[in-house]
Amino acid sequence: MPEIRTVHIDRYVTPLREGGSLPAIVDADDGFMYVLKFRGAGQGCKALIADLIGGELARAAGLKIPEIVFGELPEGYGRTEPDEEIQDLLKWSTGLNLGIHYLQGSITFDPVAHSVEPELASKIVWLDAFLMNIDRTPRNTNMLFWKSELWLIDHGASLYFHHQPENWKEQSQKPFVQIKEHVLLKSASMLEAVHSQMLDLLNPELIESIVALIPEDWLLSDPSLSKELYLNFLLERRSHADLFLKEAIHAR
Repeated sequence: MPEIRTVHIDRYVTPLREGGSLPAIVDADDGFMYVLKFRGAGQGCKALIADLIGGELARAAGLKIPEIVFGELPEGYGRTEPDEEIQDLLKWSTGLNLGIHYLQGSITFDPVAHSVEPELASKIVWLDAFLMNIDRTPRNTNMLFWKSELWLIDHGASLYFHHQPENWKEQSQKPFVQIKEHVLLKSASMLEAVHSQMLDLLNPELIESIVALIPEDWLLSDPSLSKELYLNFLLERRSHADLFLKEAIHAR
């Protein structure tokens, strides 16, 4: 069963002004730096839940993911922050947030300059179709090269069914038509070959163990959310994997 460490945030270093969520580079009490994503940002705890589930499923599938931690922000943190927007964000984010180990010196994946092996590309495309990840496009690849390896980051735009959770079952059985925008789709020539492997790796027991990692506190942000909801969605989607596989092959 995967485990997530909890670290305490010592210092807010600098914001990463990308999108509307204002993640930041922070120092933690374990001596490492993290990109911290805040529960008080636009999509709130739903984005953190999607990032946690997506990241740990990717890790279980053998893909490179920076370590994910829970980042504890104490009460009153950020009172001396001069930027009012950031000060409000920190005030609304007291408690557990989501940290991703900061890969210092990494470079953003460039689909023009970099190539990806077909098997690796196929696994990433398959996973993003499973997660319904709308945010791995040429405009925003959410991939980094670090130490000559490809690393995946930011799955916060996945599992968007939770914005309308009453339709979870219907959404779980839909093909993922947005896969046609995926930055690695052209390279993903082994989708059928990796299909059974991905299903074996992301088995029901593994999925249940990852869903169990969701902090109860994050679920309180919306009374319609529960671990059971996420587990049911993922298991139902897995059982209809042929649908999103065929859609991805068709899109290629």
